[in-house]
Amino acid sequence: MKFDMHCHTHEGSPDSKVSVERYIKLLRDQGYNGMLVTDHNSYNGYRYYRDYINGKKYKDFYMLQGIEYDTFNAGHFIVVMPTGAAPILMEKRGLKIETLIDVVHSRGGILGPAHPCGENFLSIYNTGKFKTDRSLTREFDFIEAFNSCEDYPDNDKARVIAQIYNKPMFSGSDSHRESSVGTAATYFEGDITSEDDLINYIKSGGKTTIEGERWYGTTKDHLGIFNKSLVYGFFLYNKAGALAKTYRRRKEYKKHKRGI
Repeated sequence: MKFDMHCHTHEGSPDSKVSVERYIKLLRDQGYNGMLVTDHNSYNGYRYYRDYINGKKYKDFYMLQGIEYDTFNAGHFIVVMPTGAAPILMEKRGLKIETLIDVVHSRGGILGPAHPCGENFLSIYNTGKFKTDRSLTREFDFIEAFNSCEDYPDNDKARVIAQIYNKPMFSGSDSHRESSVGTAATYFEGDITSEDDLINYIKSGGKTTIEGERWYGTTKDHLGIFNKSLVYGFFLYNKAGALAKTYRRRKEYKKHKRGI
């Protein structure tokens, strides 16, 4: 089965221009069987699919619920929780990576770094946390080894790391615009029709095959050398967002610890 494993929807990510239904139409036309919704710290894109599309239209296409979570100290991570589970805690950015790993695994989910060798602060292998603790890679369930918005050398580095640690590879377009939809694909040898299917497949050692092409329409492509300023600005934005969520995040984490 053919999936795009990194998609941002208009309903769930403020910076995306592609609606849930448009994604489905574009990907189906290109021979995809499904996609993983990875909105920024939000399940709203998947909620729209669940409430208005699932079981009503496009029954031959599988949209899986995921999220791109902003950690406090290790960049962005793609998280997939068991079918029917959407912990509010996952929508409260700012957990440290050690805590995120514990939360996800204790609830039966899987996680892996998004664009792992990309921009500073946003990508695990270009963060201070990784430089002080390289053993973290062993805790990941998969690695995004191709991201259409990242340069080929950075994707090559991610692929090598995945091979060294024998981790399944995901490929995702990281689409926010229609022109990038369908620029990356992950192939699964088994049937993947739900989050549980995906989790079981990865945990049981299922093989993946990836492919993709670089999409040259990103903000950094347009800004050139000035992109660094945007990266630092996004770093500050993430930190401010994490601090703003402190109370609710701690509240939800306490619920998690109590098994609620």
